[in-house]
Amino acid sequence: MEQYIYNEQNGLWYELRGDYYIPCLELPAEKEERSIGVWGQRHLRYIREHKKALYTSLLTSGKLQSYLADVEEQAQELFGRLMKQRAEREGITERQKADNQMEWVRKINALRSAVTETVNAEVIFV
Repeated sequence: MEQYIYNEQNGLWYELRGDYYIPCLELPAEKEERSIGVWGQRHLRYIREHKKALYTSLLTSGKLQSYLADVEEQAQELFGRLMKQRAEREGITERQKADNQMEWVRKINALRSAVTETVNAEVIFV
């Protein structure tokens, strides 16, 4: 038996593995390498578990990495903007940090938790 055969009907090469011919398939290479942080990883976990058709489509088309990088950028931008806006609205300043660090840390942690929930609801778990 030949190691590789070509099927004229579908245009695919097949490789002999044991007693079976397996199609030689490769995912298309992505054009650019962009980093995926905590937001992108969280969204990846969500679509892998709850949006299987979207995940499979992105994976097989080779667009998963760039899609997750876009989600990461959107989430980071929203998180930064909301932290700044809400800190100003609630009056959390560097002056408070200098005067009473523990109170400032408590407020910032509460604010960070609230903003994280908002980003999760609006960008990550959609």
